[in-house]
Amino acid sequence: MRFLIIGGDAAGMSAASRAKRGMPDLQVTVLEQTRDVSYSACGMPYNIADPVRDMDDLIVRKAEVFRDKQHIDLRTGHRADSIQVKERKVTGKTRKGEDFEVSYDKLLIATGASPSIPRRPGFDLPGVLALKNLEDGRRIKRFMGERNVSRVVIVGMGYIGLEMCESLRARGIEVDMIKPGPVFLQWMNPELAAIVRKELDANRIGVHLGHEIVGIEKSDEGLRLLSKGPVLDCQMVLTAVGVLPNSQLADEAGLELGPRKSIAVDSALLTSDENIYAAGDCADAFHVVTGERAWIPLALRANRAGWAVADNVTGKRAELQGVAGTAVFRVFDLEVARTGLSMSEAEKAGFEPAETVIHSRSRAHAHPGSTTISVQMVGDRKSGRLLGVQMVGREGVAHRVNAPAVALHAGMTVEQFGQSDLAYAPPFSPVWDPMLTAANQLLKEM
Repeated sequence: MRFLIIGGDAAGMSAASRAKRGMPDLQVTVLEQTRDVSYSACGMPYNIADPVRDMDDLIVRKAEVFRDKQHIDLRTGHRADSIQVKERKVTGKTRKGEDFEVSYDKLLIATGASPSIPRRPGFDLPGVLALKNLEDGRRIKRFMGERNVSRVVIVGMGYIGLEMCESLRARGIEVDMIKPGPVFLQWMNPELAAIVRKELDANRIGVHLGHEIVGIEKSDEGLRLLSKGPVLDCQMVLTAVGVLPNSQLADEAGLELGPRKSIAVDSALLTSDENIYAAGDCADAFHVVTGERAWIPLALRANRAGWAVADNVTGKRAELQGVAGTAVFRVFDLEVARTGLSMSEAEKAGFEPAETVIHSRSRAHAHPGSTTISVQMVGDRKSGRLLGVQMVGREGVAHRVNAPAVALHAGMTVEQFGQSDLAYAPPFSPVWDPMLTAANQLLKEM
């Protein structure tokens, strides 16, 4: 059997490796348009913070290992341009411009996502960069080193943009952030978002909200970002307004699409074609709270989905439960985490949400080093279900969010979650963990 994979990062190479282990005689071919496979994209902002660290340090497994040790036919520099469903073949071009054609019995589309670039004048100028793949990271580090960058403007205020603030400030670079929307971190509870904003202010990050971007032009300093508000001079502009699923191949092949034009898949990662799977940032998922399709591109889902596809291709039935949207990122000394639904998302999904916001401690009372943890918890008034949690703090947030994430997968009520037997020791938590305190307070609102 011929198993063909388009895309050689998290979902694609996870599927290739697991399929080859499960069925050693399987013919596995991977088409990857770049020269990089199997790398830690999430580590790029932290790598950029260190000017002497090589971006290739983030490579988990080199292409030669897949070829020589696992006997996977990995073809880098091969861009797939079309899927011919009836003929079961993929056509495309190599980096040298040569045409190629590969047939398949089973196909996995793992094409990931691409940065969303504003359609404004000047966003194609040198020095206007985005960060999504390893080559982007190399390009940014190279540009910063060659141009002696001292000021950067970040367009957008998502996870990557906020993480890059810390990395750029670590190199002594001045940073401004700007977005058209008037609300900072729109998905976040305003009280918690204010804490994150204060952290940016404390680290001298310019935050400019509610200013429509007009364009970018060259200036004596390098670049000038024009908006219906401030004019910001800099040497580099980083676009961080989000990503879009790379679903064009699937769309042109007639496959069904889901939210945000992601590729629609079932719980076994199968598309609307019985021989084609999709996994990773290009594909949708079912949300464990709403039961509806959602597009939430995160690393764990990509790796897990790749495994599931491999099992299904090699004859071992695998289905995925879904996603809760669990995420964590760092903003200087703050840990910021979320899982499940926000208040507005819960209302949109048809729930009758109630929320509470509590401010607790990361360690027991009077234990040295204790800091504040702020928690927002959302529950449904009708069913009593836990719907979502957001947290901000200087310690104890990143792993603490995993408890409500598991509760969401289990469909627990707020009352059940409040009865959970969570660990306690003075260096790690108060007797009443912030999660339990939030649950008890939320019950009073429901």
